[in-house]
Amino acid sequence: MDQKFHVHLVSDSTGETLHAMATAALAQFENVDVMVHPYALVRSETQLTRALDHVAIMPGIVFFTLANVGLRQRLIARCKDIEVRCIDVLEGPVTALRGFLGASETHKVGRQHEVDARYLDRIEVLNFTIAHDDGQSLDSIDDAEVILTGASRTSKTPTCVYLAIRGIRAANVPLVPRLPAPSQLLAARKPLIVGLWVSPDRLVQVRRNRLTSMGETRNSDYVELDSVRAEIAATRQLFESQDWPMIDVSRRSIEETAAAVMNLLAERKDIIT
Repeated sequence: MDQKFHVHLVSDSTGETLHAMATAALAQFENVDVMVHPYALVRSETQLTRALDHVAIMPGIVFFTLANVGLRQRLIARCKDIEVRCIDVLEGPVTALRGFLGASETHKVGRQHEVDARYLDRIEVLNFTIAHDDGQSLDSIDDAEVILTGASRTSKTPTCVYLAIRGIRAANVPLVPRLPAPSQLLAARKPLIVGLWVSPDRLVQVRRNRLTSMGETRNSDYVELDSVRAEIAATRQLFESQDWPMIDVSRRSIEETAAAVMNLLAERKDIIT
């Protein structure tokens, strides 16, 4: 019988930091049976006891982020008693920054999620991206930092949302076969415009899955391979004629595409400055 491994994530905040860390680390391991147990907003002795009782029932490894010194010490002591390894994932970075900055940490819980001016700015950026999704609000598209364009189903919307969460004002404009690109897109000068494209075979597969999920079974140029090849060729010709950088998203995750866009944006800012 295959062994099941238990990974426990104990956080005094939303747990996003731990979840991202665990997801990235676990992605490096294949063919293992891992169950992840999250415990968020652990800010009292009672909440910590409940989490540790669960750990004792299903021992494994514990990753934690607890700002409260007393709770951290109690978690470490209890894990030692039940012979479960526990790791403070922020200890290394915080220690390094303490030496670098010459300052001590405040042990304030959830500070990264405070509603301050930067947080409100990100909400405004996300609202901008939603308002400029799928070719909407073209008259103000020049206010974007990044514009993603390409054929339908090339991951423009989710990539823009991811960029917005990272604080980048992003918009996207679809390119429709046999129709000219919107004049507002061609006239935009301030934003970085990036063309996204997908291999025709991959795009047909994605589009067919989309139509099936919508209960649509009719064949059309939208999923006909030769038509899709011509469509992708036309979009790439446009990208080249406008000297827009392009990204092949055929095998990229949303995060990888967004990272490539952010690298292009950084390079553009370096050139301008």
